[in-house]
Amino acid sequence: MAESKNQKEQKEQKDQRHPQYTKDRQILNELLGQLQPNNRNYADLARLMIRYQGFIGARDIQADLLKVLQSWQLSQEDLFAKTRAIHAVGKVYMAQDEGQDDWA
Repeated sequence: MAESKNQKEQKEQKDQRHPQYTKDRQILNELLGQLQPNNRNYADLARLMIRYQGFIGARDIQADLLKVLQSWQLSQEDLFAKTRAIHAVGKVYMAQDEGQDDWA
């Protein structure tokens, strides 16, 4: 028997769990508490925005990313422009983070 269109859409929309969810949740919880973000905070927020853009799942993280943007009074475009400027000047991540690429 052929699948109905609705059943197919439900399967395609099933939320997934991102492999970095737990670590990202911890970072995001810290960002939610930041009233005066530093360069690292901006870079982390931009990185997470990119990671979860279009991701099917982790809806709590996606909602909280928007909350952080609002609390910092930034648009996504403003955030990305700010982080491009930060990265153009130098390294954002400290030496202790060397070798731990987290762009998955």
